[in-house]
Amino acid sequence: MKKLLLLIALLLLTLSVPVRGEKKGLQEEPKINVGIKGGFNSSMYFTSRLELDGERMEDVQNNYKVGYFAALFFRVHMKRHFIQPEIMYNVYKGEIAFNKNQNNENTLPEFAKLNSTIHSLELPILYGYSFVKSRPYGMALFIGPKLEYVWKHKTDEEFEGFGHSGIKEELRPINISSVIGLGVNIANIFFDFRYEIGLTNISKSITYEKNIDGVIFQEKGIFINRHRNVLSFSLGVIF
Repeated sequence: MKKLLLLIALLLLTLSVPVRGEKKGLQEEPKINVGIKGGFNSSMYFTSRLELDGERMEDVQNNYKVGYFAALFFRVHMKRHFIQPEIMYNVYKGEIAFNKNQNNENTLPEFAKLNSTIHSLELPILYGYSFVKSRPYGMALFIGPKLEYVWKHKTDEEFEGFGHSGIKEELRPINISSVIGLGVNIANIFFDFRYEIGLTNISKSITYEKNIDGVIFQEKGIFINRHRNVLSFSLGVIF
């Protein structure tokens, strides 16, 4: 009887070795993961210069609005470190408002607004470090640059109260931002919080129509230097 029990124990031990190895193999992290995500962004334009008809406006309100985005990304693992390139489609919304008569205290306030809805294709390349990496939980910090291409045919801008007609803004097609953020994952589901700082002035030039003796000219009397800062939140799945 003792010999039989010993034989069964040895048999179970022998069978359990490949099973454990298989489980361990299943838990091994792949070198590259693919993921998708979507979420919302809150954009605010920080204006460093705004001039209208030769007058500089110092008191400018930069009002945030909520946009949205979707992205596909790849994550290349190097133990606790990773590189994460992304392909994103972003829709940003924002507003700039100011009192045109702010330089004349004896005049009643008269406000002008610029509402922007900008569509863009973007390529962030992020470096991350996972300071919590214990399955199924994870938490990582990441940082990196982001290259943005403005899709001008989808972009829409409305100038209100500027006192001119036919106002058109030409945006710079290529812009650069820096990104810093925090990611939290539970199994294959993750949450992503990030803050983006615009490094380039997105406005290239602004023109409006001026009628001189029945002839329409394109005049440059409006100058706006603005950088877009963005706070965003996303929910996604990583495979």
